[in-house]
Amino acid sequence: MTSIAFIGLGHMGGPMAANLVKAGHVVQGFDLVPDLLETAAQKGVSPCASMEKAVEGCDLVITMLPAGHHVISVWSKLVPLVPAGTLLIDCSTIDIDSTKKAHELAKEHGCPSLDAPVSGGTSGAEAGTLTFMVGGEAKAFAAAEPILRVMGKRIIHCGDASMGQAAKICNNMILGVSMIAVSEAFVLAEKLGLSQQSLFDVAAVSSGQCWSLTTYCPVPGPVPTSPANRDYQPGFATALMLKDLLLSQNAAELSGANTPLGHQAAALYQRLNDDGSGNKDFSAIIEMIRKL
Repeated sequence: MTSIAFIGLGHMGGPMAANLVKAGHVVQGFDLVPDLLETAAQKGVSPCASMEKAVEGCDLVITMLPAGHHVISVWSKLVPLVPAGTLLIDCSTIDIDSTKKAHELAKEHGCPSLDAPVSGGTSGAEAGTLTFMVGGEAKAFAAAEPILRVMGKRIIHCGDASMGQAAKICNNMILGVSMIAVSEAFVLAEKLGLSQQSLFDVAAVSSGQCWSLTTYCPVPGPVPTSPANRDYQPGFATALMLKDLLLSQNAAELSGANTPLGHQAAALYQRLNDDGSGNKDFSAIIEMIRKL
């Protein structure tokens, strides 16, 4: 049994904290939103009125927050509150610079740290089947791995500090681009008179096969569990895909990488978001492509 402070109990953090409780760990949670604290409490998390209370007596701290500036703000207050040697894990998906700054803050106070963004969405968080992409020292990774395995199915050490974020950003750029390509293919098939099922049956076993097609098909029918069958209820919201694509473009600019498809994907998802579909699943990009 480990005593864990969990900061950020939203759509992802709440279910992740609940799974830690199910595994027998003591979890002290904090969030600025009272309703989220109440929901977490119903699942066994000990609700705390402040971050200071949440980290009292904890062996490790996990944060799951919306953006880089939130992580820096929280970690700036967090690291002076915990004893040196306390393991700090950030599971947020944020920019590379903020990730590096968080690691530096932890190091200044003698705390091992990991960046461990996740893939798998809210369903994966609830089921405990997330993929963790982890950056940080090998010793810290070894200490964190048993805890991460409670919340995830695949735990991958990607390298030193910030390499977990690098892996997440690159992976989701692939996802955004591939969903657009799959959506364009289905729209083209419709124009040519080819049935959606026929295209799926061919592409799913041919060189066009990819996750965006076989697991998250953007048209209803071929994959019954895809959001297309639920009027594009997320899933993984368009606003979140846009966030990750913008992170990829920020990283590309800072590193000098040329990512023309990533750039175009970000522009298309920006348009979809601006048109009022930010809360729809990102596979709803097919609706916009039909209209273009």
